[in-house]
Amino acid sequence: MSSTAKLSAKDRIYTLLDDNSFVEIGALVTKRSTDFNLQQVETPGDGVVTGYGVIDGSLVYVYSQDAASLHGTMGEMHAKKITNLYRLAMKTGAPVIGLVDCAGLRLQEATDALEAFGQVYHCQAMASGIVPQITAVLGTCGGGMAVLASMSDFVFMEEKNGKLFVNTPNAIEGNNINKCDTAAASFMAEGGSVDFVYPDEVALLNGIRELVAVLPANNEAEAADELCSDDLNRTLPAFSAEIEDCTQAIRDLSDNGLFVETKAAYAKEMVTGFIKLNGATVGVIANRSQIQDEKGKAVAKFDSVLTTKGCYKAEKMVEFCDAFGIPVLTLTNVTGYSADKGEAKGIATAAAKLTYAFANATVPKINLVTGKAYGSAYITMNSKSVGADLVYALEGAQIGTMDASLAAQIIYGDDATAEKAEEYRALCLNAASAAKRGYVDAIITGEEARAQLIYAYEMLCTKKESRPGKKHGTI
Repeated sequence: MSSTAKLSAKDRIYTLLDDNSFVEIGALVTKRSTDFNLQQVETPGDGVVTGYGVIDGSLVYVYSQDAASLHGTMGEMHAKKITNLYRLAMKTGAPVIGLVDCAGLRLQEATDALEAFGQVYHCQAMASGIVPQITAVLGTCGGGMAVLASMSDFVFMEEKNGKLFVNTPNAIEGNNINKCDTAAASFMAEGGSVDFVYPDEVALLNGIRELVAVLPANNEAEAADELCSDDLNRTLPAFSAEIEDCTQAIRDLSDNGLFVETKAAYAKEMVTGFIKLNGATVGVIANRSQIQDEKGKAVAKFDSVLTTKGCYKAEKMVEFCDAFGIPVLTLTNVTGYSADKGEAKGIATAAAKLTYAFANATVPKINLVTGKAYGSAYITMNSKSVGADLVYALEGAQIGTMDASLAAQIIYGDDATAEKAEEYRALCLNAASAAKRGYVDAIITGEEARAQLIYAYEMLCTKKESRPGKKHGTI
C-alpha cells in the first residue's frame, strides 16, 4: 500500500500492530440516540474501532476513530468504548494508543455525549503515570479532542492531514487559515503541543512502534530491556567535539546509535529523548548551544542558558521518567538563565518546576558536565545538591558560580586584572575544585563516557529512595 494513501480506521490499526495480532472489542456497539434522525444513520462501531494487539510481542490497547462513520464524532457509546479500553489497560498494565480522526463532539447527542466525553478525561487522568498514553493525530482533532490528545504522554501528528486545535484558525480574531494555520503540525510542534511529526501515516505508525519498543508497559514493569549487541566498552573519540550540538553525542553514547528524540521542534536549546545503554532505556536531557548540518557547520546557535520553554520541556521528561521508573541522564552545559524581557516573565517559575522535578525524582539520576556549569542554573540541571546520584565531568569542564572575569570584577572592582581572573578560574572554576569537595564523583574523558555511564547505571539498578509522606507537592 502506498505510504501516501489515506488508511481506513482498521487499516491504521493493522499497520501499527504486529501481523494478525489485533482483536477487536465492542464491534457491535452502536448509538442509543435516535434524535435528529439518527435512527436512519448507520454507525458501525459508533465511529470508533477498539481492541488490543501486540507491538514487538508486547500488549497494547488501541482505539482508532472512523471518519467514515458520522465523521468519527464523539458520541455517548463511542466514548464508552474508549473508557472501557482504558479500564482494561489499567487492570492489565499495558499502554493505550489513540488514533484520532474526529470531527468533534456529536451535537445530536448533546449532554449524553458531553458526559461520556468527560468520562474519557477522567480515565486518562486516572491512567496517567500508570500506563503510557500515546495519541496520534491523523485527521481533525479539535476542541475537546485537542485536550484529550494533550492529556496523553506523547502526541504524534501527521504533517499533511493532521489538524490540532482548540479554536480553529478562522475563529481567532485577526487570523485565518491562509494567514497562519495554527492547527498545522509544524505550528503545534514548535509550540510544544506535539512530540513527533511525520510526513505520512505509515511513517507515523512506525514511529509509534519505535517509541513503544523503548517504553515500559506500566509503572510497575521493568524498563524495556533487551540484549545489547553493541560493545559496552566502545570508546567515543569524537564525543567531546560533539557536545555543542549534543544530538550526535547522544547517539554515540547509545547502543547502536538509537535516539528517540521528543519535541525536537520545541525549545531546540534543550534536547530530550530516550536512548539505550546496555539494552536498558534511559531518558536524556541535554543543553544544546548549536544545531549543525551534516557537514558539521553551525546552522543555528543558542546561548548556553536555561529558557522558560527549555525548562518546561525538560521537566516533562523528568516527570515521565520518574513515573515509569526510567533512569535519567543529563548532559549539562549551562552558564545561567536567559536574560530578556520576555523570559523574565516566567523563567523563575519554569526553573523552579524543573528543579523540583529533579529533586523529587527517585529513579537513578546521573549528571555529566560536558562544558560549563555556572550558578543556580547548574544546580537546577540535576546537580548533586538536588539529588543526582553520581556527577561526572569531562576533562576541561568548568563548574562554579560564574565566568571568572565577571567574578574578578565583582571581587576586586577596579583592581580586577586578567591575572586575578585566571587565579579565580584556577581555584574556583574547574571540575577538580568541585571534585575535591565531593560535588563531582569523577573527571573522565569523552572517550570513556559510554563505558562509565553503563557501569554506573548497572550499579544503581537496585536503587530505592523514599520521600516524606504527603499527597503530592505543589511546585
